[in-house]
Amino acid sequence: MKRNKLIVLILSLVTTLALLVGCASNSGGSTGNGEKNTGGSEAKDGKIVIGAAMPVFDDKWLSYLYDAIKAYDEEHDDVEVIMVDAKNDVGKQLSQVETFVSQKVNAIMTVPVDTDSIDPILDTANAANIPVVVVNRNPSEQAMEKAYAYVGSESLEAGTMQMEKVAELLGGKGNIGIMNGTLGHESATKRTEGNKNVIAQHPEMKLVREQTADYQRATGLTLMENWIQSGDKLDAIVANNDEMAIGAIMALEAAGQLEGKVIAGIDGTMDALEYVRQGKLQVTVFQNANGQGKTGVETAVKAARGETLDDKYVWVPFELVTKDNVEEYVKKWQE
Repeated sequence: MKRNKLIVLILSLVTTLALLVGCASNSGGSTGNGEKNTGGSEAKDGKIVIGAAMPVFDDKWLSYLYDAIKAYDEEHDDVEVIMVDAKNDVGKQLSQVETFVSQKVNAIMTVPVDTDSIDPILDTANAANIPVVVVNRNPSEQAMEKAYAYVGSESLEAGTMQMEKVAELLGGKGNIGIMNGTLGHESATKRTEGNKNVIAQHPEMKLVREQTADYQRATGLTLMENWIQSGDKLDAIVANNDEMAIGAIMALEAAGQLEGKVIAGIDGTMDALEYVRQGKLQVTVFQNANGQGKTGVETAVKAARGETLDDKYVWVPFELVTKDNVEEYVKKWQE
């Protein structure tokens, strides 16, 4: 009899110890990326937990998108966003999504490092029945069949709108240099496609130079210096984003060759708007970072709640900016 009581006591102690260990392992901790593990347990308490897998924190335009996500997070006590930086590494981003899955977040939103490599991310989340909202960088239609929604702007529209204004300013003729963004990125491919479609409609416009500057200001400056040294006559520099356009402006200004040239960018950042004010950047196309960030997290919350969308493509329109309306867009950033 005493022996049976001893066995019962030992089993009771073992069970209690197991429960304590389990509680400790689910009470929080590191995701392996410097973020607190807050998924799972808090979701059960009614809080919606969103895992935000971002490509890189060190990006001017994306930083505004991140700020909008953070602002939404701060304003909603029933929502928590865990945001991580993949440092432009496809493998790291997949690992971070795997961590979100293990945390049992309610939904995942991502700006993919590479849209061509997003399938493993979607497959991993789908296997765990966690919906994914893709933001800003539009994957293929095939990949989107696995996603809950895409929130962003149509890159082809931006490139078309941008070059149409450049063509107008040039009177439909002139030599063009196109600065591409990061090769392989949907935005760079589609914006350039829009540029070239417009050029093809103007027999007296010629694409003389085209090269990537990787969406970076410093790289755009170096590329423009190389083009200046080549001696080719360029009437317009059309860049896939504002940062490269600003780099081109800096190089042309240093060489005393800025006057008379049409420079165009995309994004409508505060830095770019100041160059528009000064008359150095003639065209930019406003991409609403705040709108994409806010709408992205709102859509992720809908996904977490199991709501059905009328259309899985949630578009945030581009808007043309010139010196005539630049102050309107300066105010947008100040709101």
